[in-house]
Amino acid sequence: MKARVAENRIPGRQGRWRNWMVCAALVLGLVDLADEAGANQQVPRSLGPSTATIVTAEQSHPPGTIVVLSDKRTLDLVLSRDRALRYRIGVGRDGFRWSGVVKVGRKAEWPDWRPPAEMKARVQGLPELVPAGPFNPMGARGIYLYRGNADTLYRIHGTNEQSTVGEFASSGCFRMSNADVIDLYKRVKVGATVVVK
Repeated sequence: MKARVAENRIPGRQGRWRNWMVCAALVLGLVDLADEAGANQQVPRSLGPSTATIVTAEQSHPPGTIVVLSDKRTLDLVLSRDRALRYRIGVGRDGFRWSGVVKVGRKAEWPDWRPPAEMKARVQGLPELVPAGPFNPMGARGIYLYRGNADTLYRIHGTNEQSTVGEFASSGCFRMSNADVIDLYKRVKVGATVVVK
């Protein structure tokens, strides 16, 4: 095995030049892939599946309204009088589901997560802050839900636990695959009405 490795090495300047060229080719290839992904607006598979489908709206709401159907574990973004874009979501487990009408108060890309005080009281050992990244339960995007000017502390967000999407698993937030929350984030405006049923 060692002899074979030694045969493939090119000694001296020629070897360093060849190694540099291989590294440069790899880096340039990655840059090209990133450019292509940006140009095509495709979401990498590592962000989870896209579950968005066009459906007939179940009730009449103005375009741009978000309708969460907790019992079905779906979120509809109303597109027109009779059409909606439906996503699969994770919702609150028993004792944590809620209903009402709220608004999108703000949006954030790759948000930090600060566990609310009531959650820290329930779950020992939670940190003060989890920065954006692979260990952050907010995932790729956060859509913050407000009642009037007050933050409800509920969010529509991505997740670092894809298996919880489609389940009754959260403390009241609505979890989406990161691919889906990136798509919804681009479509929804601050001030949009969110109807939670």
